Amino acid sequence: MHPSALVGLLAFAAAASAIPANPSHKAHSDSAIQNLKSKIKNVVVLVMENRSLDNLLGGQTIKGLENPINNGPFCNPYNITDLSQGTVCSAARDYDSVTDDPDHAVYGNNIEFYGTFTPDNAAIAQGNLTPSQQGFVTEQLRLYSADANRTELSTQVMNYYTEQQVPVLTSLVQNYVVFNHWHSDVPGPTNPNRAALTSGTSYGHGTNDEGFDNHVFPQRSIFQQLTETGHSWINYWDTAGGTGPDAEFYNWTYTSNNTNKVKALEQFYTDAAAGALPEFSYINPSCCGVGTNSMHPSGLISDGEKLIKNVYDSLRAGPQWNETLFILSFDETGGFHDHVPPPLAPRPDNLTYTATTPSGEDYTFTFNRLGGRIPTLLISPWVGKGYVEQKGTSVTGESVSYSASSILRTLGYLWDFDPFTPRVEYAPSFGHLVQTHARDNTPTALPSPVAFRK
Repeated sequence: MHPSALVGLLAFAAAASAIPANPSHKAHSDSAIQNLKSKIKNVVVLVMENRSLDNLLGGQTIKGLENPINNGPFCNPYNITDLSQGTVCSAARDYDSVTDDPDHAVYGNNIEFYGTFTPDNAAIAQGNLTPSQQGFVTEQLRLYSADANRTELSTQVMNYYTEQQVPVLTSLVQNYVVFNHWHSDVPGPTNPNRAALTSGTSYGHGTNDEGFDNHVFPQRSIFQQLTETGHSWINYWDTAGGTGPDAEFYNWTYTSNNTNKVKALEQFYTDAAAGALPEFSYINPSCCGVGTNSMHPSGLISDGEKLIKNVYDSLRAGPQWNETLFILSFDETGGFHDHVPPPLAPRPDNLTYTATTPSGEDYTFTFNRLGGRIPTLLISPWVGKGYVEQKGTSVTGESVSYSASSILRTLGYLWDFDPFTPRVEYAPSFGHLVQTHARDNTPTALPSPVAFRK
């Protein structure tokens, strides 16, 4: 090799290793969109289950991530209506998962955030009633009142995992981009949030009702938009669980004969190794409970880390790595404590959801606010190392929290989608976090998960 060529090669390698973590472009800018289009050809989205940021990433010591280890401890009263009973505060947990699944219904989120099943919607909308985040322990004790172990029940929702207990996530946080203000789109359970993530709205559904299994949803999904714009996609899913793939929520998937784009998770690993992944890979883990890998209680965190490691290692070793953006997120908090109050957000449509609460009162939710914070990471050779993204920017220049709608907003820029919903149009894009130069120091494999006390 000619000496000048060697010098140039070494200079490129040094520059790639020293790429700054801060964004290269302004959000929503033409330069950010064009850079995104030129760098990213494949997007992989893995949506895990039922963990808040304070719960799963509460022990991460990286600067800029607001959590119990950096900013806590955070406390909740045993009884939000009788503070004399004392409080319980967040601490490192010493077991893998929980057996008493916390309440994550819409009304469960209400009491966890506002201290009542039926908060005043008008006061919330006007900014006169804000979440206190003080009702998590109260609701866990109410839900499992037959269990006399008050301490165990309380720590289930308040405690967090250390860096050593979640080595896979710790490595990802230290090597890629993690969001400090990413919220679920619906303060409610799994399927409404998964519908919001894949179409911009839960279409008025606030619970995991039979409509999700009967393929009745009429709205235009990301899967439909991908097909209509000529982009390839596959919904891979782990068939070991009791839930189906998200693409099958939608009537269009059946009427347009696109069920052949739903494939078992094993095919993902085959496609990744062969460089045959579609432009959009959407992965459903197995759910829910013992023996599944979504992290939904009472499934083990360590089993979820195995899945994340397997997906990452397959992508990293595959020939498409240098043009891939891997988005790792969660559907919702699962009723686990997080200290950051969820913000208001535009309604995606005019639909509402009404349910009878445990107090016997009806509550109507208008979908005008987000749920709690959830762990979300951007993983790619094109993003910064160990960067904590704070709030994003709306198209009108407001500083706003990210949510699942941000995925649709960003991929809309990448693939020229039509607008989904007002919520998606308002959501901040993270396309500006894709940098102009690729890194050459991304881990070739993630550490092995740690199996610890169940």
